[in-house]
Amino acid sequence: MKIGIPKEIRAGETRVALVPGSIPALVKKNHEVYVEAGAGAGSFLPDDEYAKAGAKALAGPQEVYDAAEVVLKVQPPGLHPATGKHEAEMMREGTALIGFLAPFTNVEAMRILARRRITGFSMEFVPRITRAQSMDALSAMATLSGYKAVLMAAERLPRMFPLLTTAAGTVPPATVLVLGAGVAGLQAIATAKRLGGRVEAFDPRPVVKEQVESVGAVFVPMETLEDVQTAGGYAKEQSEEFLRREREAIAARLPKCNVVITTAQVFGKRAPVLITEDMVQLLPRSSVIVDLAAEQGGNCELTKADEIVERNGVVVYGPTNLPATLPVNASQMYSKTVATLFSHLYQDPAKGLDFEDEITRSACLTHDGQIRNESVKAVVES
Repeated sequence: MKIGIPKEIRAGETRVALVPGSIPALVKKNHEVYVEAGAGAGSFLPDDEYAKAGAKALAGPQEVYDAAEVVLKVQPPGLHPATGKHEAEMMREGTALIGFLAPFTNVEAMRILARRRITGFSMEFVPRITRAQSMDALSAMATLSGYKAVLMAAERLPRMFPLLTTAAGTVPPATVLVLGAGVAGLQAIATAKRLGGRVEAFDPRPVVKEQVESVGAVFVPMETLEDVQTAGGYAKEQSEEFLRREREAIAARLPKCNVVITTAQVFGKRAPVLITEDMVQLLPRSSVIVDLAAEQGGNCELTKADEIVERNGVVVYGPTNLPATLPVNASQMYSKTVATLFSHLYQDPAKGLDFEDEITRSACLTHDGQIRNESVKAVVES
C-alpha cells in the first residue's frame, strides 16, 4: 500500500507520524512510504534520513495526499494554512486515515471524512486490551506528559524539590500531590520522586493503591461511593455528590502541598473539577498547579488552556500539548504505535479490513460513507 506522511499543521506541533526507523519494516512488506518535505524537521529528522530509510520525499502536502492510499497523521485534519483547504478534503475519496481524530471536538472533520468515504481510524479509540498495548498511543503520550508536567512545576517553584542537609541548615523536601493515578499520574509520581520530592497521590479507585505505592508515593484514600471505571479501563463521569467527597479529601491535603499535578480526565467528556477557586486559596503562597486536563476544561476551576494564571501567590499552568515539547521521544513512541496499528489493520491488503476483529472495529470511526461509532455519530448528528 502507499502510505502518506504529511507535515503537521497545528501551531506548535513538532511531532511527525512516522520516524525513519519505522520505515524499513514497512518497505520490506512491499508498502511504499511518501513523506512531505520537512515533515520530520520539528523532531530533528531531516529529509535525507527518510530517503535512506526507503521513503520517497514529495514537495508539498497535496502531492502526499494525491499519492497516498493510507495517510498517517498525529493531529486531526484541519484547515491547511498553505492551501486554504481542509486536509480531509485534500485526501482522495475512498482512502484511509490513521491518527488522533478527537471526534467530539472536530465534528466537521468527521462529517467530511464520512461524506468523502474516507475510512478514519482514531488512535484514541484503540481498545485497552492486552494485544493492543503496543498500539496504545494515548498511554505513550501520557507518559511524556506526566514527566514534563513535573519538570514545568520544578522550574517555576521558588524552592528545591529534594531534602538537603547543609551547614546552613536542613532544607525540607517539597510536597507534591498528584491527582489521578493513570499513566500520566504514575509517571508524574515517579518523576517527582526522582527529583527528591515527598509525593502523595489521590485516585478514587482503590485498585491503584499498589501501583501508587510501587513508584514511591503515599496513597490518599477516600470512601468509594460508586463505580468510577468503565469496562474498557477509562474513567467514568462522576456524580456531583461523588465529586464533593473527592474535593473534601483533596482539600485536606492542600495546605501542606507545594506542587499539585492534576491528570483526571473522562473520555469524551469535560474533565471533572477537583480544585475549586476557593480550594486554591488553601495552598501555600508560591505553590504551583500543573493541570494536564486543560484541553478538556481543566481539573482546576482557574485553569485556562495554554495560559498561566496567578491567584493569591499560586501559579496555575494549563498546557495542552506537552508531548510536542519532547518531540524526539514523542515521535519515536507515536511512530511505533501507529505503525503497529497500520500493520494490524492491513495484514493482508488484498483481503480488506476485518471488522470482526475488536481492534479494527473499535478504532474505526468512519467507513464506506458512514459514521460507525455510535457515540461519535450522536455528536455529529446533533
